Amino acid sequence: MKLLLASLIALPLLAQSPRKQSSPLENLPKNIEVLTHFGERADFSPSNTSVAFMAKSFGDAFSIDLKTRQIRCLTCNVPGGAFLRVMHLSSGDYILIGAEKFTDIHTSRGRDNELWFLSKKPGSKPVKLGQKMSEGAALSKQSMLISFSETSGQNPALPRGASNLIVAEVDLSGPQPALKNQHVVHSSPDNSCTLEAQDFFDNDRKMTFTCYEPKGLGSVWTIDLATKQLVNHTKSIGSYNEVEGIFPGGTHTCVESDRQAVQMGSTKLFRDVDIWKLKLDGTGSSFERLTHFNDYEGWKSSNPVVSTDGRMMAFQVAKSSDEAGVGYGILLMHFKK
Repeated sequence: MKLLLASLIALPLLAQSPRKQSSPLENLPKNIEVLTHFGERADFSPSNTSVAFMAKSFGDAFSIDLKTRQIRCLTCNVPGGAFLRVMHLSSGDYILIGAEKFTDIHTSRGRDNELWFLSKKPGSKPVKLGQKMSEGAALSKQSMLISFSETSGQNPALPRGASNLIVAEVDLSGPQPALKNQHVVHSSPDNSCTLEAQDFFDNDRKMTFTCYEPKGLGSVWTIDLATKQLVNHTKSIGSYNEVEGIFPGGTHTCVESDRQAVQMGSTKLFRDVDIWKLKLDGTGSSFERLTHFNDYEGWKSSNPVVSTDGRMMAFQVAKSSDEAGVGYGILLMHFKK
């Protein structure tokens, strides 16, 4: 009886145990390696032979060859560019997201945020696609489909707090790259759910997206693009859940989640995220933790992407004191074959 009582008393103490005071980079598992010592927001090439990433927020885009580890700059010939993200189209070309020039963090990340096309040909310069948008985008792995969201910050015609989820195609057939067949697939009337597109799956018939909720909360959703059926996959598994990176086949996705912090009894929401693997079955019962960076005081891991062959996940090491998206190096997690 005394042993049982001692165990019960110890449980809350374990749940509130302090985080480790060292760095997670000093204690990496064998299946995780450091790819770069700077950078953020990684994205695999369609061939899984290279990873594109941003040097920093409002900075330049780079690419690293996974075999030779040679790094090259993609946008260093663009004076004053204020890009936030670089992503691969299925053609091997790039989509850049950011402002034409830096004004301030709020304005450049919100009102002035827009889509750019960058050819894979060396020395190419970004071309505006003429579309303002909010946060990140979803790019198909097998077609030229793109999805993005817009809020009243980019589209003043929308009511304050409202957001749209838009699907379009990147058209390279004309003299200039352009968006075509643009249409709204889902709308939120207010800030009870601010939308952000993430990944296409199921042969581009479905898509994951994040619903940002009041008080810093977030949830993972999917939409069937034909029927418009919506499913909330994380309504009972934590307070902040942001979908990032789809696994081949579309049965699972990566999620930036604060679930481990909630289990410890205290969370700072997006500042306390680690990477989890979620089965997209609507139950939330299969939720597997992949990284343990938030076990270390002041650290987290974020912005995961999965290679199309399912063998690797690229993600970034980050500090819990920084804003979302800020990273200090790209890492690779190798999955078992």
